[in-house]
Amino acid sequence: MLTRRKTLELALPVIAAQAATATTGVVDTAIMGRFGDKAALAAVAIAAVAYSFIYWGFGFLRMSTTGLAAQAGGRGDEAEKRAVLLRALLLGGAIGLALLILAPILKPLAFAAFAGTEHVEALAGGYFDARIWGAPAYLMGLAVSGWMLGTGRTGQMLAFQIVMNTVNAGLDTWFVAALGWGPAGIGAGTAIAEWVALAFGLILVRGAFGTHGTLFDRTRLTALFTANRDIMIRTLALVLCFGWFVRSSTLISTAATAGNEVLMQFITVAAFVLDGFAFVAEKEAGEAYGARDASALARAMRLTTEFALGAAIVISLIYFLGGGWVIATFVRDTEARDAALAYLPFCAIVPLIGIAPWQLDGLFLGTTQGRALR
Repeated sequence: MLTRRKTLELALPVIAAQAATATTGVVDTAIMGRFGDKAALAAVAIAAVAYSFIYWGFGFLRMSTTGLAAQAGGRGDEAEKRAVLLRALLLGGAIGLALLILAPILKPLAFAAFAGTEHVEALAGGYFDARIWGAPAYLMGLAVSGWMLGTGRTGQMLAFQIVMNTVNAGLDTWFVAALGWGPAGIGAGTAIAEWVALAFGLILVRGAFGTHGTLFDRTRLTALFTANRDIMIRTLALVLCFGWFVRSSTLISTAATAGNEVLMQFITVAAFVLDGFAFVAEKEAGEAYGARDASALARAMRLTTEFALGAAIVISLIYFLGGGWVIATFVRDTEARDAALAYLPFCAIVPLIGIAPWQLDGLFLGTTQGRALR
């Protein structure tokens, strides 16, 4: 039975892993803010959102893997639990290779919605060209982290993310501060870090590999693709919202785009921290759903929501009281800094507003209720 103590034991590594995930963008922004100018910072913002359009649409590789693995665990079906990972890895690798091949077509399409200056778009293009080489690793990594979460291996999930972030931060600093590669250096550092993390993650989950007679079972594959389709539609809708914010900023000014990118990192950090409890809800709800235990499902949602509310209050207070100092410390360009400070209060209330959506996200993903999400 899920208890408050067990909730924290599961959630804390997930929160740390999610916060570490968020710091990838924070580190990129901080490095560009310190060693670049507003054009370089805006370029990273545009390129990052472009990758969000491409990558977030395939976030189902993490989400459906978590739900399906948790449900298999709830049923006590160990063979199917392992097969879930292998299916997701094969699918992620295939999609990643397709993205590499289609990169010349995807690049202009990804940037078409943004109205940045020619200089900013050229810098963003350098980031795009470098980072695309990490596509297969990133997508397969989603499958690995999703399976770790669905099977309750939250400590391994944290280790996986720490490796990625450590390599990313080190390479980004070297490529940008020492070699002067600018946004292209950020993209290259991220791509290499994704491959290193994938290799580490595969070592951690190597026990799931082997012969699986149900790997290509038609019923299982149908369930996978049905869940993936609905989750993909849901995720693309979210990406469109974020893309709208960035596009609106580019129509105002480069400074507004840079300031918006800084605030988006605040929101991303908050989302990933609160997602820690939603992810526990996702895992526990999936197991309860697989075991057909309604009381366990209700308990999981209640306990995780209690902790999410407390965390949201703390995060909002931190943003209200210390957000200005963070912005002033990491953003050198005065116009970008002023743009971020002007809208910081609105950013600070986002954690409180987002509790219900994040928790419901966990419930529907864990039980693979794709239609409700869509």
